[in-house]
Amino acid sequence: MARVGNSIIKGIDIKELVELLNRAYADEWLAYYQYFIESKVVKGIMKDAAIVELNQHAADELRHATMIADRIIQLGGTPLLHPKEWMKQTNCGYDKPKNFDVVAILQDAINGEQCAIKTYSNIVEFTKNKDIVTYDIVSQILGDEVGHEEDLQTLHDDITEFVQDLKKSLAV
Repeated sequence: MARVGNSIIKGIDIKELVELLNRAYADEWLAYYQYFIESKVVKGIMKDAAIVELNQHAADELRHATMIADRIIQLGGTPLLHPKEWMKQTNCGYDKPKNFDVVAILQDAINGEQCAIKTYSNIVEFTKNKDIVTYDIVSQILGDEVGHEEDLQTLHDDITEFVQDLKKSLAV
């Protein structure tokens, strides 16, 4: 555990912060798996574009998990050590894909990103002006999650619009 580094933290219970970070850590591992498995089962029009997006986001979620684990260790904590703990500690949960259609898969992913945005917004507020290191890490992750939501929503909307236009042209 960093001694001088942690001495700059003011007004935060480090144990509570580690708990918040471990919950986010669980979310990142579950999000990684969700993106991974969705990229394998997705079907439908323009699925290749969705697969590229899902794989990139999976890599980002794994990177986020690493960043959070490193910070938990710096704070003197221990990252959750077993996947069963992820399900117990998660903020956002994990829902297995039920509908493999590309639009449904993208909507599930968008929902996950929206939960992540809420989670990281709360941690940003918790650490603001109190723990600059965690604040910076979480702010970076929050920026990524906002970008993910935008990427997924744009692709979702593009596919939905394309299908609607295709249906209209076939109806004529």
